[in-house]
Amino acid sequence: VLKLFKLLHRTRKEVFKNDTRALEAARQKINEEFKNNQDETSEEKINELLKIASDVEVILRTSVIQAVHTDSDKI
Repeated sequence: VLKLFKLLHRTRKEVFKNDTRALEAARQKINEEFKNNQDETSEEKINELLKIASDVEVILRTSVIQAVHTDSDKI
């Protein structure tokens, strides 16, 4: 669980580099979700939550892009 938690935070830092608002929002969401489920004892539910977290990490790494305005009409 801790390994996946750290991986999500590393991915967040890479994906949202130089975007402080997105970095903070992602940090809060990751921490909130792990904290909300920290007392879960059902092995089945824990495995389901870990699968969801792993899927989120893959989506962040492969599907999220950052765009920068380079001109008034160019990104």
